[in-house]
Amino acid sequence: MLFFLITCCSFIIFFYKSLSFKLLPLLACEMRLLSLWCWKDFSLLSLLTKSIKSSRFFASEMMMSFKKRTLQTSSKTVVHHNADELSSPSSSEIMSILDLPELVLECILEKLPPEGLCSMAAVCRSLRDRCMSDHLWEKHMIQKWGRIIGPAAHREWQWHIATRKDSCFNQATPKGSFNYLSQLWPLSLVRSSLRNRITKRKNSPPVDSVMSWYLALESGKLFPAQVYNREHGHVGFMLSCYDAELSYNPRTDTFQARYPPHGNRAVAVETDVTWDRIRAPPVDTPPHDLHISDCLSELHPGDHIEIQWRRNKEFPYGWWYGVVGHLETCDGNSNYCRCHESDSVVLEFNQYTPGSRWRTTTLSRKDHREGGNEADGFYGGIRNLQRNEEISTWKKLWPTEILE
Repeated sequence: MLFFLITCCSFIIFFYKSLSFKLLPLLACEMRLLSLWCWKDFSLLSLLTKSIKSSRFFASEMMMSFKKRTLQTSSKTVVHHNADELSSPSSSEIMSILDLPELVLECILEKLPPEGLCSMAAVCRSLRDRCMSDHLWEKHMIQKWGRIIGPAAHREWQWHIATRKDSCFNQATPKGSFNYLSQLWPLSLVRSSLRNRITKRKNSPPVDSVMSWYLALESGKLFPAQVYNREHGHVGFMLSCYDAELSYNPRTDTFQARYPPHGNRAVAVETDVTWDRIRAPPVDTPPHDLHISDCLSELHPGDHIEIQWRRNKEFPYGWWYGVVGHLETCDGNSNYCRCHESDSVVLEFNQYTPGSRWRTTTLSRKDHREGGNEADGFYGGIRNLQRNEEISTWKKLWPTEILE
């Protein structure tokens, strides 16, 4: 029996050793493959764990320092009512701007300039939502840009909004791409990049908000408008107003104007255009289209008008200032004048000398479309100026010398 037990034990020991030596290389190989496969996830997990621990430690330190500062502040504000009693303000007595009544807070925000609203929007999420609201920015939009922004500029901005929304939708990263990138890049870098993009998007005003449009104009975004006396008051454009693409320069508080090409001429660029030389287009008519006149039958001598004029049919129209004059058969006596009953209307451009071919022109009230020729240019639609503001603007631009 003893011999049998010794023999069995020896066999078991020999079998175990041989088995372990045979399986050891296989197990080592499997472990190396497993370690190579899981090294990235384990390293990322360890980095994530360390970052969580460090963030918790940092948060706890911040809370401790905040409590210390609060205690120091409260200890400094202790009021001694008497020798036996001391009172200190509690945390509930410390107020912020968000504790103000809604009406009071709204009045404060309405008084802030655009720079103040931008600074206030960076304080917290609640103030950001309030400071980006359209009703606060509409007032600033009208005050600064309302006089020079017209329907054409509004249409261009709406098109810009639609383009931005489409581009944001098309650039969205698919889920499969994110999984693929997460296998190539460290997970922390992918998440930080997405986090930065999301944070930037949240802190930015909505694309279709009034605030976004205001800031775009402030930063120099192009918009269509019209410029008086183009090209620094060139003699050939005195008392005229032409369409242009404008961009604002906040450093000089002026504009750069890009005029569309005339015939074979290149795009003309003018800098340092001041606010008083810019206006929103008074009618929603493109510069190459004829404006349909609806005031010809109402024109009387002495009325102030604007008329479209272009050098030839390849050029865009500009708006030129003039007044309604009397017919040659009329002596100008208002008691006997019947010029407004005639089928013809005389237009005078008194900035030119008498006898100049640009001084007067006669148009038909009933059949007027576009009149003129290659020598004298082509006259288009007419606007009757009713507002004193428009008339006074033209008079301020009157040339110092009579033009030939």
